[in-house]
Amino acid sequence: MCRWLAYAGTPILLETILYKPTHSLIDQSLHSRLGVETTNGDGFGVGWYTPGVDAPALVRDTGPAWSNRNLREIADHVRSPLIFAHIRASTGTAVQQSNCHPFRRGRWMWMHNGSITDFHRTKRDLALAVDPDLFPDIEGSTDSELMFFLALTFGLEQDPPGAVARMAGLVEHTGRRHGVEFPLQMTVAVTDGRRLWAFRYSSQTQSRSLFYSTRVDTLRALHPDVAFLREVSDETRLIVSEPPGDLPGAWNEVPEGSYGIVQSGENELHPFAPSPPT
Repeated sequence: MCRWLAYAGTPILLETILYKPTHSLIDQSLHSRLGVETTNGDGFGVGWYTPGVDAPALVRDTGPAWSNRNLREIADHVRSPLIFAHIRASTGTAVQQSNCHPFRRGRWMWMHNGSITDFHRTKRDLALAVDPDLFPDIEGSTDSELMFFLALTFGLEQDPPGAVARMAGLVEHTGRRHGVEFPLQMTVAVTDGRRLWAFRYSSQTQSRSLFYSTRVDTLRALHPDVAFLREVSDETRLIVSEPPGDLPGAWNEVPEGSYGIVQSGENELHPFAPSPPT
């Protein structure tokens, strides 16, 4: 599977979250503690937003993140208020740049950990459900990118939770028509550059790990000596496949079958369930 993180808040250098933590995403690419695989070396990607520019920038490559000199170089220089980062362990599709997360269309970014079970059996039916106007923009061969384009087809730009629920419902319905007992495993992050949605769901109710950070003002009171907490706003949040450190009280597990919204003001946490296709 994969590991990912999503950051929203005070603009920071990429290196602050990619390299500096004791169990950073770069460390997880070699030494994952909670993933299906210990090593996630089948490519990586980083996406970020620059104030005043709608579309995010992307850097993706097929090699392992731990040895990529270009990633190390930009991490010291790029600063952003909203960052997606992903390290990949392929579930069967090719190791190629177009299969590396995050995926982008317009101002939207998407990344995923998990899989569509027996994707080779359902891929054709699912691909035919993508809006014909969107289909030419699919570049790779992963289930993750196809999930993104199904969500776009089902109204992601207008209603992200509803679109992801309809996507998940179609994947489950299609899988079960093909005799797949547990068709879907997913933790998903998606953003339009303003708000961030994160989903944790699996057909078997045994979803991959996902955590969100405690409110910064609470952590600041618990750990007044931590410099990073003094430098970021109260609204700063991280959502991660596995915690990048062991700071007491910093991490909370996203409940099974739920989604959260990170936004200006109060964040939200809601139950999540697929919507069966009509």
